[in-house]
Amino acid sequence: MDTKELLKKVRKIEIKTRRLSDHIFGGEYHSTFKGRGMTFSEVRQYQFGDDVRSIDWNVTARYNEPFVKVFEEERELTMMLMVDVSGSELFGTTNRFKKDIITEISATLAFSALQNNDKVGLLLFSDEVELFIPPKKGNSHVLRIIRELLEFSPKSNKTNIGEALKYLTNVMKKKAIVFVLSDFMATDYRQTLKITGKKHDVTGIRIYDEKEEHIPNLGVVQMLDSETGSLKLVNTQSKGVRNAYGEYYRNRVDYFKETFNKSGCGILDCRVDESYVKKLLGYFKRRG
Repeated sequence: MDTKELLKKVRKIEIKTRRLSDHIFGGEYHSTFKGRGMTFSEVRQYQFGDDVRSIDWNVTARYNEPFVKVFEEERELTMMLMVDVSGSELFGTTNRFKKDIITEISATLAFSALQNNDKVGLLLFSDEVELFIPPKKGNSHVLRIIRELLEFSPKSNKTNIGEALKYLTNVMKKKAIVFVLSDFMATDYRQTLKITGKKHDVTGIRIYDEKEEHIPNLGVVQMLDSETGSLKLVNTQSKGVRNAYGEYYRNRVDYFKETFNKSGCGILDCRVDESYVKKLLGYFKRRG
């Protein structure tokens, strides 16, 4: 992709997603996530009506009279976008790849954070961390994130969500709002998500194509594994083959939902031919 074409694509995505974040998502994002973080401010003497649960017992014992901890709402938040760039994201049977929807959702979330004066960072992963952009504020920073989402070429086509979560936990010391965008065709992240979910506010956004859910009866066809690059002849006339694939797919979707739910994390399913705008709005309103 040459520079002129890239800038044109960045501008097109900026216009569409900034409009969404300015007029639709800005307020929803603010009401959903603002005030969830609290930072310690000071200790003061207990006053009538104070919540007894906020009493600082160490200070109270030292001065022999009750003192309470005072907390302030965190005004500045940090958003991290964790984006799967493995080979399976280049699948699509409509006019759009999964990668295209992931890019638009990421840009919309980034501009929502920008509108609320929050920092936003990016982590691109395959079966390794391909790129990490530390969280920052500013329009030029968000545009850089969009450029990377559009033109980045990963070294690997495979997926390891667990490795990406482990890296995030190590590098992000303060609590962040984390969106993991992937098709989640992996089962390697249960333990690491439990740890990440305790530290950060995590939401998994599963992007999928309805044609992935089952294999139609097309006879014997050659299929390409987008993550390994191997070609295989598959007899789709076989009911056993079709059922085995359907079970494989459902197991991974169930793993995603069960793992995120048990880790106290949010989940959102978005099909490539559906409106991600309605999906995101509905999710924000349920969380708000």
